[in-house]
Amino acid sequence: MILFLCFMVAQAEAVQLNEYEPIAARQVITEALPSATRFESREGNRAIQELYAGDELVGYAYQTLDFVQTPAYSGKPLNAMVVLDPSGEIISARVIEHHEPILLVGIPERKMHEFTEQYTGLKADQRVTVGGTSTEEKIAVDGLSGATVTVMVINEVIMRSAHRVGEALGLVEGGADQRPPIAEVRRDTFEEKSWAELTGDGSIRRLNLTRGQVDDAFVGTPAEGVEAAIEAERDESLIDLYATYLNVPTIGRNLLGESQYERLQSRLEEGEHAIAVMARGDYSFKGSGYVRGGIFDRIQVRQFGDTFNFRDRDYIRLSDVYTEGMPAFNEMALFIIRQQYQFDPGSPWALELTVKRQTGPLDSEFQVFPLTYQLPDQYYTRAEPEPGSAEAMADQPMWVQVWDQREFQIIVLGIGIGVLLLIMFFQDWLTRRPRFLRPLRHAFLIYTLFFIGWYAMGQLSIVNVLTFTHSLFTDFTWSTFLIDPVIFMLWTAVAGIILMWGRAVYCGWLCPFGALQELLNEIARKVKIPQYEVPFAIHERLWAIKYLILLVLFGVSLGSIAQAELLAEVEPFKTAITLKFDRSWPFVTYAVLLLVVNLFTRKVFCRYLCPLGAALTIPTRFRIFDWLKRRRECGNPCQLCAKECEVQAIHPDGTINYMECHYCLDCQVTYFDDHKCPPLIMKRRGRRGRNASDDEASPERIPAVQVG
Repeated sequence: MILFLCFMVAQAEAVQLNEYEPIAARQVITEALPSATRFESREGNRAIQELYAGDELVGYAYQTLDFVQTPAYSGKPLNAMVVLDPSGEIISARVIEHHEPILLVGIPERKMHEFTEQYTGLKADQRVTVGGTSTEEKIAVDGLSGATVTVMVINEVIMRSAHRVGEALGLVEGGADQRPPIAEVRRDTFEEKSWAELTGDGSIRRLNLTRGQVDDAFVGTPAEGVEAAIEAERDESLIDLYATYLNVPTIGRNLLGESQYERLQSRLEEGEHAIAVMARGDYSFKGSGYVRGGIFDRIQVRQFGDTFNFRDRDYIRLSDVYTEGMPAFNEMALFIIRQQYQFDPGSPWALELTVKRQTGPLDSEFQVFPLTYQLPDQYYTRAEPEPGSAEAMADQPMWVQVWDQREFQIIVLGIGIGVLLLIMFFQDWLTRRPRFLRPLRHAFLIYTLFFIGWYAMGQLSIVNVLTFTHSLFTDFTWSTFLIDPVIFMLWTAVAGIILMWGRAVYCGWLCPFGALQELLNEIARKVKIPQYEVPFAIHERLWAIKYLILLVLFGVSLGSIAQAELLAEVEPFKTAITLKFDRSWPFVTYAVLLLVVNLFTRKVFCRYLCPLGAALTIPTRFRIFDWLKRRRECGNPCQLCAKECEVQAIHPDGTINYMECHYCLDCQVTYFDDHKCPPLIMKRRGRRGRNASDDEASPERIPAVQVG
C-alpha cells in the first residue's frame, strides 16, 4: 500500500511538471494572431499592447490581472491573456497562470483551455454566464464539471476585463460594467496606530519583489536572461515597495504627523487624493531618467481599467515621517491623483511598477508588477445603489453571485443538515426503533453520496484545512471561503457538530467518500462476502498512520502549500467524488483498491489513512456532549458492543474512543434492546422470575399484602 502511494505521488508530480507549466503570454498572442509582427505598449495605458502586422493595427492584447483581481477558489487571483480584434471581439482568451488545486492535479489542463475557447468570437460588451441557456440578453457557456467555482471566476475575469479594456479603447460603450457610487472618506474619526497596526489592517499595502520573480516574468520574451541574477541572488529583494492612501485621518496623521498632514490637505482640491509611496532596495520607483516636466514612467495607478500617470506637479518630496516602528526607506514620495481621473477611494486600485530591460540600442522589454490596494471598510461610506439596478449587480462580490446561482444546492444541503441535527438530538428515541433508524441511516448515506458528493461536489479535504490555517497567518479574507457555498456550509456545520458531538458525526454521516465505503460494505455483507477484523492490538497501532500523514502534509505545507496539495492525493476524494473516477489510471487504481479492501474490512481508509479525519480529531477533545451511553457491565464482562462495532472504536474495557468513532449508533441500538443487550436480558429475566414467584404465592399472603 505505501509503495503504491509513493508511485501514485510520483505519477502526480510527473503530471504537474509535464502538463501544468505556465503558458508564456507572447505564445498566446502569436497563436491567436500569427500575422502580428510588432507589439507596442499603448500610450497612456501600458498594460494594453497594440498588435501590428507591418503598419496595420490588427488587435490588442492584455493580461486580466492588470484589470481584475478576483480571488479564485485557491484564494489567489488567476491571470488570463486576452486578445481582441479592432472591433472589440475576443480572438483568444487563455489562462496563463493559476493556483487552483483542482486544475493543478485533477482536471486536465486541456479541459480548461476547451472551456476558454468558447469565448472566441464573443464581443467584449456581451453578458456571459456559465451554464444555463443562451437568450437575447445573455450568452451561456458550458461549465466544467468538478471546477464550477473556478470557471465562474475565469468567466468573471475574462468578460469584466474585456469590457473595461474595450471601454478604455473606445470599442464598446459603458453600461455593462457600471461603477459603484464614489465613496466618501470618513474624516470624523482618528485613532493612533503604529506601523505594525497600519500594515496589519491593510491601511498600508506591500509588494516585495525579488530578483528571481523579475527574471521569471521576462521568460519567453526577447529580454529573457538580460540582467538576470545568479542563482544565489534570486531570493534577494529587488524592491520592497509600500503604498497607502493619505486622505484618511487615521492613516495620514499617523504617517505624516499633524502639521504635515494639514499642509497636505490644504493643497488638495475637491476630488483630489494623495497617496504615499515608499521603498527600499536597489530598484528606484522614481527612476534616474525622470526630468522636470516629464512623467514618472516607472509607476502609475490603475482603477477600473483606467490608468493615472504622475507628472512633476503631482509629486511632493517626503522626508519626515512619524509612525512608530516604521522601517528605513531609500526613497519616499507623495503623489496627488487629480480631479479629472474621478478616482474612487473605496474601490480597489493598483500601483503598477514597471521594470524595463534593454534588448538593443533602441529596443526594450518591460513587465508590470501591480501592488493592489483596498481601503479598509471602516474608513469610508458609500451611497447604496438601488436593489436590482445594473450598478448593484455589477458591484456584487463574486461570492454573492455564486450563492445566487447555487440556490437549489444551498437549500437542499441546508435541509439535509437540519435533518441530521434532528437525528442527533433525538437519537435516543430513534435507537429504540431500529427498524426505522437503519433505513433512515441508509437513505441519508445515499443522500450524502449522490447529492452532497457527486452532485454538489461537497467533499471536504485536508487541503481545505491547510489553506485555512495558512490564510490565518497571511491574507485571510472571508470572501475566499465564501466563494464555494456548499463547502462553506459544510465546514460551518462541521464546526458546530465537532463542538457538540466531535468529528464522529461528519465521518459517519456527511463524508461522501465515507458514505460510498459504507454502502459498498453493506452490499458486500448482503452478498455474503467474508469480513475480516484486524486484531485490536494491531488496529490501535494502525490508527497512528493517519496522524503521521497529517504531520507530513502540514510540515510540507509550511514550505510549499502547492506541494502539500500534491501530496494530499493520499486522499482519494478528488478521484472518487469530485471527478467521479474520470481521471488518469494511477489515481483511479488507488481509489478502486481502497474500495475493494473496504469490501472485506469496513472503512480501512477512514480508520487508518485519512488525514482529514486525523485533523478533525484535534478539536474533538473539546466536545460538549457525551451522548453515547454505556453501562458498568460494558467491557467487564460484556464485550458485545465492542465486537459489533464495525470500525472497532470501542475498547476491550468498554469505553468508546470518540477520536475513532463514526457515530453509526449501532451500539446505542444494542444498549436499548432488552433482547440483545446482556445486562438488559438478565434484568428482564430477573423481573420474569420475580413475577413467576408472585404467581406462585399462597392465597393467604396476597390478601395480607393487599390489606397491609
